[in-house]
Amino acid sequence: MDIKKLGKFVDGCWGDEIVPALVEYIRIPNKSPAFDPEWQAHGYMEEAVRLFERWARGKLGAFPGASLEVVRLDGRTPVILIDIPGDGADRVLLYGHLDKQPEMTGWAGGYGPWAPRLEGDKLYGRGGADDGYAMFGALSALLALREQRVPHARAVVLIEACEESGSYDLPCYVDHLAERLGSPSLVICLDSGCGNYDQLWLTTSLRGMAAGTLTVEVLEEGVHSGDASGVVPSSFRILRRLLSRLEDEASGSIRPAGLYDQVPAERVAQAKAAAAILGDAIYAKFPFAGGTRPMADDLAELVLNRTWRPQLAVTGIAGLPLPGDAGNVLLPGTTAKLSLRLPPTLDAAGAGRLMQDLLEQDPPYGARVAFHPEQSASGWNAPALAPWLAQSVARASEAGFGKPPAFMGEGGSIPFMWMLGEKFPRAQFVVTGVLGPHSNAHGPNEFLHIPTGRHVSVAIAQILADHHAR
Repeated sequence: MDIKKLGKFVDGCWGDEIVPALVEYIRIPNKSPAFDPEWQAHGYMEEAVRLFERWARGKLGAFPGASLEVVRLDGRTPVILIDIPGDGADRVLLYGHLDKQPEMTGWAGGYGPWAPRLEGDKLYGRGGADDGYAMFGALSALLALREQRVPHARAVVLIEACEESGSYDLPCYVDHLAERLGSPSLVICLDSGCGNYDQLWLTTSLRGMAAGTLTVEVLEEGVHSGDASGVVPSSFRILRRLLSRLEDEASGSIRPAGLYDQVPAERVAQAKAAAAILGDAIYAKFPFAGGTRPMADDLAELVLNRTWRPQLAVTGIAGLPLPGDAGNVLLPGTTAKLSLRLPPTLDAAGAGRLMQDLLEQDPPYGARVAFHPEQSASGWNAPALAPWLAQSVARASEAGFGKPPAFMGEGGSIPFMWMLGEKFPRAQFVVTGVLGPHSNAHGPNEFLHIPTGRHVSVAIAQILADHHAR
């Protein structure tokens, strides 16, 4: 395979066709169902599916016998299934998603979630990097192989529309499409991150998550604070006490031992290697306010904190009026939305039950306390790379980026990966992505680093060629 020719083909595909298609896609506010319960009535998801379908169908002529189907199960978000014949009986599954996170506030002037803005190497807007590029990147890799007549295995591209809501529709489709998906020996997921934009990053693990709302009620209605304070306990203070059962407020460490799991020695070594590569960029990529510092000085410990250790985030509060609207009233109750990130190998459902028991038992002052679990997702720890794949990843990173690969866990969750790991225990996994420093997935000013998208496409083409040649 001529790598220079491969890179030139992919660059042309991205510049001439993929970037314009992603610009059109960013304009569509196709929020995931968790953030748009009326997604069917609004029609934005269907608009995004049509865009993807139209682009992909225009490429199928290069693959004799290829097919594309938009599969729809009643009441569920659709999936796009692209089946590209290959050589031999083996097959590869390539995964991505097209649903998006909501708008969020804080976008800089002139930028917006549904207002694509191309600025140098960056394409700003919601969804381009997470994860709209995935289908285009996968097909450009396959097209580049076909252009040089390099053989590859049968490739099944699966694009879902529910990932940002926890992929709750996907298991139904995986079962429904079991015969067509088969038993792939290689799974490529293009929905992860990268430590920098200089090399191919393989995701070695993903944390799980247990989330829910914690409500504390002390009164049936608000009362004058001058009359009640000192007699009626503050719901906010009780909430603080309950959270301290879960988290040490001084260090940020999670207290219950049952929410930890042993970090494999290989992952500790990879964390140290990633810290050596990235240096201060591990924390400098975040927009710290004022003199705020990271939670540890040891860079490898920061990597392990965000990839293998449980961490709590309070992501929402209800029951507190805005400061300008707040009178001298002792509030009747306070509700907090909690998101607990979990070690990759910990059972998420069990962690949710532990949280509920811990927070609800023996409530201070006998207050009415309830924890309502909302979402749980188990994490994922990648199987060891087969020798052929370890060599291929090294070749692929050099082909795409001109540098060796790097390996690091990610702090977020991709529920699909845990499910695939269970269904295909003998498969090898390549989990990578384009979400690097400052790309700010889910937040304001999200962007796709276009050169990384091109380089990842080249790397995937190399891996697909090596997978067949092995």
